[in-house]
Amino acid sequence: MTRKILAVLMALGLLGSLAACNTFAGAGKDIQRGGEVVEDAAKDAQSGY
Repeated sequence: MTRKILAVLMALGLLGSLAACNTFAGAGKDIQRGGEVVEDAAKDAQSGY
């Protein structure tokens, strides 16, 4: 019985860590897009757009 409970807890922990990885990956992509927008705006300002 204890092994079953431990196996379930380990599986839940694994699923939670996988979900966290996806969250961080999504946040990284959002930050990258934001940086690209700032970079484009800076280039436009330099060129006198």
